Amino acid sequence: MAAPAQDRHPPILLRDDSWLSFNARVLEEAMDPAVPLLERAKFLSIFGSNLDEFFMVRIAGLARHAPDAVARFGGRYYFSPFELRQKLIRRIRALTARQYASWERDLKPALAAHGIRIVRWDELPEDCAAEASALFEREYRSVLTPVAIDPDAEEPPLVPALALELLIRVQCPAGEDLFGGGQDEVRTAFMQVPTRSGRFLRFEPEDKPDEILLLPLEELVGAKAAGFFPGCAVLECAAFRVTRDRDLTPDEDTGDLLSEMQAILRKRGKRTIVRLETSAAMSAEARAFLMRTLGVASDEQFAVRGPVDLTCLMELRGLPGHADLLDPPLPPLPSPHCPADRSMFDCIRDGGPFFLHVPYESFDPVIRLLSEAADDPDVIAVKQTLYRVGQDPPVVHALIRAAQAGKQVTVFFEIMARFDEENNIRLSRELADAGAHVVYGVPKIKVHAKMLLIVRREGNEVRRYLHLPTGNYNCSTVKQYTDIGLFTCDDALADDVSALFHAITGLAAPAAWNKLVAAPYNMRERILALIDREAAHSTPERPGGITLKLNALQDPEVIEHLYDAARRGVRIDMVVRGICALNPASLPPEAAANIRVVSIVDRFLEHSRIYRFANGGAPEYFIGSADLMPRNLSRRVEILVPVESPALQDELDVILFTSLHDRRKGRRLLGENRYSHTAGTVQHESERAQVSLYNYYKKRLERPGFPQDAPATEY
Repeated sequence: MAAPAQDRHPPILLRDDSWLSFNARVLEEAMDPAVPLLERAKFLSIFGSNLDEFFMVRIAGLARHAPDAVARFGGRYYFSPFELRQKLIRRIRALTARQYASWERDLKPALAAHGIRIVRWDELPEDCAAEASALFEREYRSVLTPVAIDPDAEEPPLVPALALELLIRVQCPAGEDLFGGGQDEVRTAFMQVPTRSGRFLRFEPEDKPDEILLLPLEELVGAKAAGFFPGCAVLECAAFRVTRDRDLTPDEDTGDLLSEMQAILRKRGKRTIVRLETSAAMSAEARAFLMRTLGVASDEQFAVRGPVDLTCLMELRGLPGHADLLDPPLPPLPSPHCPADRSMFDCIRDGGPFFLHVPYESFDPVIRLLSEAADDPDVIAVKQTLYRVGQDPPVVHALIRAAQAGKQVTVFFEIMARFDEENNIRLSRELADAGAHVVYGVPKIKVHAKMLLIVRREGNEVRRYLHLPTGNYNCSTVKQYTDIGLFTCDDALADDVSALFHAITGLAAPAAWNKLVAAPYNMRERILALIDREAAHSTPERPGGITLKLNALQDPEVIEHLYDAARRGVRIDMVVRGICALNPASLPPEAAANIRVVSIVDRFLEHSRIYRFANGGAPEYFIGSADLMPRNLSRRVEILVPVESPALQDELDVILFTSLHDRRKGRRLLGENRYSHTAGTVQHESERAQVSLYNYYKKRLERPGFPQDAPATEY
């Protein structure tokens, strides 16, 4: 069945096209000569890890459709998933070629000019080669395991997803065939490269003490491969990597989500391969064998001219002695609202509400609050939602301590958080073993809302303390993601948060909300009503105003309402980091002129969500966990929290204004999935939003009397 013709300027763009445009902007950061060299390598790595996820989720999803299927997008546009997949693959090939060209022709030579050389085995000086050989015998030989591949086996070999593998072709003399054939023929083995401790081995040649030589581990393993096949000749040793479908969604009708997820995780090594990456140096014969053995089609194979898997370039940022090749440090600042000599409960009760904006400010107050709650005998209960927390999370350790101290600890641990399922199951079990009441998830919906509620007895009353952030309780990502968290003990908001906890643990929706906007209950309706109110009140003399800061804008219904508002004169300003399915080119020019979209790609990942509606001069503000995507509004538990404090509204205005006027790292939407570039914008360094916001918080911290004398800021 052929897909119907599409609009020349579709009002709603395909999310996958938009996402690839975002990743192209990440790649541009790696290609910008004004970005410090090791930071450029970091962006090449991020580009690669982003593509890994795109294949595991989006390309895999399209591949699951029948070749002749036709699917619907956005309620009105039809396309063939097979044709869309081919289109996306073509674009990915072009982007991957740019990624490797940037590495081989630009970054790698530039690093060498600074004394950091990535070398092959045959380029190592004798002293370094001897050191590498000793290292191999000491740490790697006993770890490595060659696996003979039988080309006639009924089942393909189980190659782990995203693992770096070597294909080794050997020829053994007759009667000495290691594989048992006894024939003078070429046989093949796979061997996984143990990169858990790092991909690059570092050496310093004796004759050039100022130079660092980085040897990829696969070069060392390949050089020593013959030792695993005594009496045989190694004909070829080439790297490859497979990417597998990562959709681990359980059956909606499952009665035991935890057991179902554990069973699914055990089978992930057998999931469909959706991409095969090979070294361009691999012979055509070996590549054909590999594709045939693994069952990979030609359009799923990518031959790269350089190291297979450039995500390893993130390691280069850890090289000592090269601070000049990194961004100047912006160490997290202490919060002026949380002096070290006061308890967090006092700070929130007497000084709240207030924001914590990471990574500009330290995440320490959140850990302090949980630690104090665990140790404070007056704390009765702690309730928290957890989505992504990292490998060794202080947040979970504090909750365990609280449960062991006899407090009522309830944790909703989302074990369906993609790529974190196994870690979340492990940590949730540790919490349950400590005595916490753990809810593992709801089969048909993800809980993405971020909430912390602490119940404390104070004299003759009980007070509830809240922390409601836009991001995760992850002590690693809070150093890299920009997120805002609200501390408050507002009673009406606490009632709403309590009701939402009851809803997701007891599966009963509350009758009404005091202040909270929550999906899937009332968020879609509330957002549409707020947009429509701006449109209804907008006049030429006093146009309405909507300002949004999001990770993604994709929901067709929301976009149509924004279009209608723009047609009626509402000024719409948006900072959208990633997917933006809105297409002003589909509107009349006078309406399109009312929409401004900025995407910031910089040293920190923009992650906070802020909503501002002008409301005729009495603006309403919200922060929260939700982007404007169908899944967030209809298939997840999300929250938006109203921000009513004038001082906090002023702070949000500073963030929005600074972000919208970033002329250094802010790319403007110019056309259909087409953004401005940052090359040649160094003269606007003073307008770089993330640095400006850091300086704003630094100056605020240094101002005597803050926060009592915080001045208003005009939007």
